[in-house]
Amino acid sequence: MKRYVIFFVMALAGGAGALTLDRVFFRDNVSAVVVDNSTPVQFASVNGEPLPVFTPAAEQTVHAVVHVMTKFTTTQTYFDPFQGMFGGNGMQTVPQEQQAAGSGVIISKDGYIVTNYHVIEQAEEIQVTLNDKRVFDAKLIGSDPNTDIAVLKIEDEKDLPFMSWGNSDNVKIGEWVLAVGNPFNLTSTVTAGIVSAKARNINIISGNGSGVGAVESFIQTDAAVNPGNSGGALVNTAGQLIGINTAIASQTGSFSGYSFAVPSLLVKKVVADLMEYGMVQRGYLGVNIQDVDAELAKEHDLDKVSGVYVLGVIKDGAAEDAELEEGDVITAIDSVTVGSVAELQEQVNRHRPGEKVTVTYSRNGNVEKTVATLKNKNNTTELLSKEDAVNEDVAVVLGATLSPVDAVELKRLRIKSGVEISKLEAGKLRNSGIQEGFVITSVDKIQITSPEQLKELLETKKGGTLIEGVYANGQRAYYALAL
Repeated sequence: MKRYVIFFVMALAGGAGALTLDRVFFRDNVSAVVVDNSTPVQFASVNGEPLPVFTPAAEQTVHAVVHVMTKFTTTQTYFDPFQGMFGGNGMQTVPQEQQAAGSGVIISKDGYIVTNYHVIEQAEEIQVTLNDKRVFDAKLIGSDPNTDIAVLKIEDEKDLPFMSWGNSDNVKIGEWVLAVGNPFNLTSTVTAGIVSAKARNINIISGNGSGVGAVESFIQTDAAVNPGNSGGALVNTAGQLIGINTAIASQTGSFSGYSFAVPSLLVKKVVADLMEYGMVQRGYLGVNIQDVDAELAKEHDLDKVSGVYVLGVIKDGAAEDAELEEGDVITAIDSVTVGSVAELQEQVNRHRPGEKVTVTYSRNGNVEKTVATLKNKNNTTELLSKEDAVNEDVAVVLGATLSPVDAVELKRLRIKSGVEISKLEAGKLRNSGIQEGFVITSVDKIQITSPEQLKELLETKKGGTLIEGVYANGQRAYYALAL
């Protein structure tokens, strides 16, 4: 018994010694880890705010975005050695049927659809596929190359899902957005990103035949957009349409981090005009302008590097009537600040001829305001007729300057009549493969005798049109043109 007591006392002494050594030599180098199970697990956040939930916006919008398929005819020229053996030049031109695809957004329950002009530019047939896989033929209501917007219509449908308009002016840089479309024919695709910039001008619309009247004031985002997304929806987290996805900045043709959408308020105005008038009633301020940069500000002794500098005013235009002058710096339209040409063009292009806008400007360091009554391209306040729009379409969209052919040239080319394309710019004629110097001899087998007759004939044409003619070297060619 005595032996057990001795062992017990020794054990107590050893424990006490260990505790003493721990406190003296090790305690300062050891820290306890306390787990507080009451602290909740949190998701990643931005600036302390939780990430938005995209599911409601995606579910709300995906059914209103359609897949747009088009068919059109192009021409291909190849060398035929057998033709060359019998006195010809050996060149043959044959038509080829092509297909293209894009996206569109249903904006009304009775089947009106907004898409990009370049999606349907050459279309002879248009089909749309809904998210529920129903397929419909669609007709073109109208298009506007200057904003790259077009309106389609599905007939005999009265209860389609559609998207509500959002206010693109309220969009903020850094705001979360969704891109909804059909990239690479992958239907009903949703991607997310943020707004990277506003009022971007990337000089892309002028390349599709819109000419000098192109209006670019894109919303730039980093939401993934690829070929096939064109004409699709850019929506906010509330599921509202704030833009039509139109372009990407890429060296490869695929998404590289930047996509661009036409702002919804501009789209809404263009769509309303196309539905009501079949054309866009575009108001003009009548000024030649450029962005104010540091160099310009220094050159003209401006107190701020902001706004839009007036290089000159058009005689009898809206700006001259409103007493704007060369050297003025426009800073706002209707209380909306404009810091660039793109922003000013966007604001003005939301209005029709005859409508008034309030222009805020700086002159000699003083801030002033004036009211301008916008005019049409002919410098009147009247709305244009459909005939005016068709005439403009022939000159601008086709992109051609036409000239008569004299008798000597007719004899040399062995033709009875024709019209020469003396100058060719961006437009449908160039897109079809026609080159400058081509003499048009017939359109759909109708003989062409003058530029005026050709214009009148083209005004009445829709869909695929066959153009025949000859080049200065005697080579005959045939082109299929979609009007």
